[in-house]
Amino acid sequence: MKNAPKIYENPLVERYSSAEMLEIFSPHFKFSTWRKLWLALAESQHEMGLPVTKTQLKQMRDNLENIDLKKAAKYEKKFRHDVMAHVHAFGDVAPKAAPIIHLGATSAYVGDNTDLIQLKVALELVIARVYRVIELLSQFARKHKSQPTLGYTHFQPAQLTTVGKRATLWLYDFVLDIQEAAFRLETITFRGVKGTTGTQASFLKLFEGNHKKVLELEKRVAKKMGFTNVAPVAGQTYNRKIDANVLGTLSSIAQSSHKFSNDVRLLSHLKQLEEPFAKGQIGSSAMAYKRNPMRTERITSLARYVVSLASSPAMTASEQWFERTLDDSANKRLSVPEAFLAIDAILSIMANVTDGMVVYPKVIHAAIQAELPFIASENILMAAVQAGGDRQELHESIRKHSIDAGREVKEKGLPNDLIDRLKKDPDFAGIDFNNLMNPKHYIGRAPQQVDDFLRDTVNPVKRQYKKYAQACDVELKV
Repeated sequence: MKNAPKIYENPLVERYSSAEMLEIFSPHFKFSTWRKLWLALAESQHEMGLPVTKTQLKQMRDNLENIDLKKAAKYEKKFRHDVMAHVHAFGDVAPKAAPIIHLGATSAYVGDNTDLIQLKVALELVIARVYRVIELLSQFARKHKSQPTLGYTHFQPAQLTTVGKRATLWLYDFVLDIQEAAFRLETITFRGVKGTTGTQASFLKLFEGNHKKVLELEKRVAKKMGFTNVAPVAGQTYNRKIDANVLGTLSSIAQSSHKFSNDVRLLSHLKQLEEPFAKGQIGSSAMAYKRNPMRTERITSLARYVVSLASSPAMTASEQWFERTLDDSANKRLSVPEAFLAIDAILSIMANVTDGMVVYPKVIHAAIQAELPFIASENILMAAVQAGGDRQELHESIRKHSIDAGREVKEKGLPNDLIDRLKKDPDFAGIDFNNLMNPKHYIGRAPQQVDDFLRDTVNPVKRQYKKYAQACDVELKV
């Protein structure tokens, strides 16, 4: 086997997630942000009179992107400490600044503040992807708002609804999700410059006991890093409930996507609706005729993974001892990035599917006709009573005819002939069966509900989060 790697490759990287999300959790983003944080701290210390020179700042500024990961790895092997490894690697390319890099800070200053920046940027991308799904589902719901279709409860035929009205149920899930995600984004605060146990003792020492200067330093650093809100208190780390809450939100989006995908897969089995199917796509290596719903199957598969990942940050938040323990680190390195990578893949596929869903009205109509005689029986009963019949006697006649028609369908595999039976029954003479068998008489306010929902609920949400509107469809890798 030529050119095949002999090490494990993460499928989220190789097959599923977008370049944009992969970049956010890349070593380059992480370690360049560490350097930006060190620079922001040094700049603020210089501005406030501490012994940090312009020459030192220039060397730091000029080498923010000059990162030698191999050298940092050698340092980490020596020190067994990732932050100190990068302090030394930064100092090697900015030697005049080496004495003041990380002055007064603890490892969590760069580690945790970078994690929070990654959460913020990644969540903004997720919101943009949810926004796109909302746009596409809104278009689909509006287009098919009046297309009658069988409703299903317990996956058994029930009263009619419309294709568009059903789509609003999917859409509402994502409306709730974008509101939740936006709220979580607002609650992500900068950890700030808090010191080893969160008391800011080292910075108070640097400023010779001046509390106001310590607070001003933190405010300046936060502003340089794009934050207006700073955590009011912290131990050594930021509150791990932030991770738990954010991944809970990602889990919610995964749940919405899973529900949508299951519905599409079931409708695909009924041949009423399908996900896009590419011209050269192969559904089965053996059965050439098959059109497997591989996109929605992939969504459900990845969604289960995201839902399961949400439990790790919850347990981590529960396990944090006092001002901190380190049993969060290895877990966070896996659970948080992979949850974002997976939800990114899910939403990219969601956009692909919702942008190209195919509806088959004739199949839908045939399914309605198979069940409508039973569904219409109550309206037929009322029409016959209005024509002068006895309600109880008519009810019994319909019941008997329904049983006989059901037997023809279930035992003999024949079409539903209930209407033909009723037409031959003298008790129902003069009834306009053609009018009573019009599916549009059985969809209630479904079209109006779609219009109301889009106008009163969806459009305000789209206006509220319009800044996230962007052409962010991603080409599927496989």
